[in-house]
Amino acid sequence: MTKLAKYFFAVMAILVITATVADACTNFMITKGASKDGSTMVTYSADSHVLYGELYFWPAKKWPAGSMLDVYEWDTGKFLGKIAQAPQTYSVVGNMNEHQLAIGETTFGGRPELGNTQGIIDYGSLIYITLQRAKSAREAIATIVKLTDEYGYYSSGESFSIADKDEVWIMELTGKGEGKKGILWVARRVPDGYISGHANHPRITTFPLSDGKTSITSKEIEKIFDPAVENAYAADVIQVARDMGWYSGADRDFSFSDTYAPLDFGSARFCEARVWSGFNKVNSQMGKYLDYAMGYNLTERMPLWVKPDQKLSVRDVMNMMRDYYQNTPMDMTKDLGAGPYGSTVRWRPMQYKVDGEDYIQERAISTQQTGFSFVSQSRSWLPDPIGGILWFGVDDTYYTVYTPMYCGMTSVPSSFAVGNGDMMTFSESAAFWVFNQVTDFAYSRTRLVIGDLQAKQNQLEEGYISEVAGVDAKAAELYKKNPKNAVKYITGYSVTAGNRTVSEWKEFYRFLFTKYVDGNVKTPAVVPDGYNRVNPNLVQPGYGEEWNRRIVKDTGDKLKVRK
Repeated sequence: MTKLAKYFFAVMAILVITATVADACTNFMITKGASKDGSTMVTYSADSHVLYGELYFWPAKKWPAGSMLDVYEWDTGKFLGKIAQAPQTYSVVGNMNEHQLAIGETTFGGRPELGNTQGIIDYGSLIYITLQRAKSAREAIATIVKLTDEYGYYSSGESFSIADKDEVWIMELTGKGEGKKGILWVARRVPDGYISGHANHPRITTFPLSDGKTSITSKEIEKIFDPAVENAYAADVIQVARDMGWYSGADRDFSFSDTYAPLDFGSARFCEARVWSGFNKVNSQMGKYLDYAMGYNLTERMPLWVKPDQKLSVRDVMNMMRDYYQNTPMDMTKDLGAGPYGSTVRWRPMQYKVDGEDYIQERAISTQQTGFSFVSQSRSWLPDPIGGILWFGVDDTYYTVYTPMYCGMTSVPSSFAVGNGDMMTFSESAAFWVFNQVTDFAYSRTRLVIGDLQAKQNQLEEGYISEVAGVDAKAAELYKKNPKNAVKYITGYSVTAGNRTVSEWKEFYRFLFTKYVDGNVKTPAVVPDGYNRVNPNLVQPGYGEEWNRRIVKDTGDKLKVRK
């Protein structure tokens, strides 16, 4: 085995050991016509309480004939088997490759009868292997179908967001059952000018049928490359449901979602509500689906895609991921569980009982168990290594800083690199631990510290957005003369930006801790001659009138001053 091959397998082993199931994630998809600058975008928050946030990297490589690839389950590290290696693999940074192809996912589980413990390809490996082998969204769909048909699919139901520099697709799939290779799947291209999303529940219901013209077996998968094809599906996706007794209606009425993962209160309130809330930020007509999102009316399903009121910037899309149901009846800062300082999160478990009745905690897009998240940006007017940017962050999306990582970079920042700490190993230089320090400090003091935090967050992100325009221009000029110099330049910029973010956030933690320690708010006091006093100005904000009223209501006269 070559030194590079050993590196590849070592990295893969680290990934599967440190990254467990990201089974409660959120994706949004933005088409060219829905974005301000004509880029396509995909968002992804990889959410698991034991997922360590780091930036994966695989270099491009040519492989000798007969090379094999060991496949490990992304969730558990379990060895699943070997598959034939591709002759050429592409460079991959996180969930984006050097050709501006980006893939995100959310798990929906679905029918347990369709699981296949004999499959070799799990959903996580499917993403990262496909990114190493495909250049476009359509080629990614074809690769996914071919891999699972040849080697079998190991995981449960999945929704995939797949975007290249021109198109955005949503693909939903599940296995076929024990010992059966291949997948049951439907893929739809998101119409230009629209956005879509998914969050742990399949969202494709009925889909266009064309007398078999877009139903595809693995042998016919090349049909997907026909530009006229905008919807495609497995040839047996309906027949298997009939054979299992799950569907008996007309083909035209067949719903993938309702058949393979029937909707209930939990899937609406915990999953669909997140999609609704993201849509609600950018489309003023979403109010009519509020009862659906809250699980009160499951018949009035919201559409698979919507048109935003205005075209979206990359910053707008970042803000879609920073959602805890603000300004809706599910706003997590407004009930007693938020505490006196309006925390945006709830500690788990998500469900509990009181006097025999079942209750829930809201599950928002912004959540404490996020390992990493990103907003991918694919831009057709630039050379591929420069056109793709992965705006990458770790920990809770509401509190993170999205930092630009160009898809053509050939190394990653040490602060984000695989192996710099893990879920049980604290590292002072690791982005994951630095951001968790700030975020966990903010959770118990949200109302007090959020102004400072957002000011710093905005400063960094707006700075990067401004810088990127200049970096794009310089890199494009270098690319015309020498592509290798352009790649070296964007690599240096991305590495510097990533390490700078972590360095500044580490210093920001020191600032927050000093200013807000012990429930006080301290600011420097300056005398007329300009010298700092030893003692700073001190404010003790207390809990606030609303929370004080709740305390009085709970304690009665116990704390009342006797006159």
